[in-house]
Amino acid sequence: MADNAQLKKDLWAKMADSPFAMVGLTDGGHSIPLTAQLDEDQVDTLFFFVGKDNRLAKGGPAMAQFVSKGHDYFACMAGNARIDNDFAQIEKLWNPQVEAWFPGGKNDPNLALLRFDIDSAELWETDMSVTGKLKMLFGGTIKSSESGSHAVVGTTAES
Repeated sequence: MADNAQLKKDLWAKMADSPFAMVGLTDGGHSIPLTAQLDEDQVDTLFFFVGKDNRLAKGGPAMAQFVSKGHDYFACMAGNARIDNDFAQIEKLWNPQVEAWFPGGKNDPNLALLRFDIDSAELWETDMSVTGKLKMLFGGTIKSSESGSHAVVGTTAES
C-alpha cells in the first residue's frame, strides 16, 4: 500500500504518460475530454489549450477526472478553472499536437489557455498484491490491504 507522497508522485508520472482528462465546470454541465499540459514548475495546476468558444472558457469551480493508460490509477481533482493567456506560459507549453488544433499558431484568434488550479484531490491506485490477485481470480474476499491505495489530499505536490 503506497503512502500519500507516493500516490502524488505516481499521479504526475501517470499523467505525463497519458495526459488525457475529463474536465467540467461544476455548474451542472457535462465534462469534456481535454489534453493536459503539465508544467513541473506549477504545483497543483493543469493547463489545457481550448478555443475561446469552448464552454469551459467562462471558468469557475471545476472538476477533472483522470484514468491512467493502464487503468491502474484514478484521480478526481476539484478546483477552479480560468483563462490565463500569459504568453510566456503559452510559449512554454506549446507543442506540435497543440498546433494541429490551432492552425493560426500561438496567435490564433480562438486560442485560449485554460488554467485549472487544484484545491483538493482524491487518488486511487490499484497496486493489488499477488494474494489479492489470486483471491480475485478464484472469487475470494479481498482485504483492503491487498487491493491498492487511496488518499484524499489537499495538494498534489509530491513533497
